[in-house]
Amino acid sequence: MEIQSANSAEYGPYSFLAVFAVIALIFPLAPLALARLWAFFFSPQKPGHDKNANYECGLEAKNDAWIKFRSDYYLYAIIFLIFDVETVFLLPFAVAFTGLPVGAFIAMVIFILLLVEGLAWAWVKGILTWR
Repeated sequence: MEIQSANSAEYGPYSFLAVFAVIALIFPLAPLALARLWAFFFSPQKPGHDKNANYECGLEAKNDAWIKFRSDYYLYAIIFLIFDVETVFLLPFAVAFTGLPVGAFIAMVIFILLLVEGLAWAWVKGILTWR
């Protein structure tokens, strides 16, 4: 007579994914819930004019917070991040270039072509022109 063990066949082949998803949700939410409970029970609730005032770098705000800000700065930052992350991916490829198969080379060429396409798009749109 064969003894039947508790294996994944009883629960389904993907049951570990459900357990992993539950743990992935509990892991960040549990500390947030504990912090909320701690704040609710132990922190004093004393709202006032000074406590609710808006501060910027430790100083009172002089103007309205809704000011016009050039979106070009965000675009410069995003383009910088894209090409900065590109170097993170290119360095391991360059180090291990001689030991990689042809498929890895083709994948890296496609990656570089996509980045060149993004650079060309930014250039055509005039995003790289400092005004």
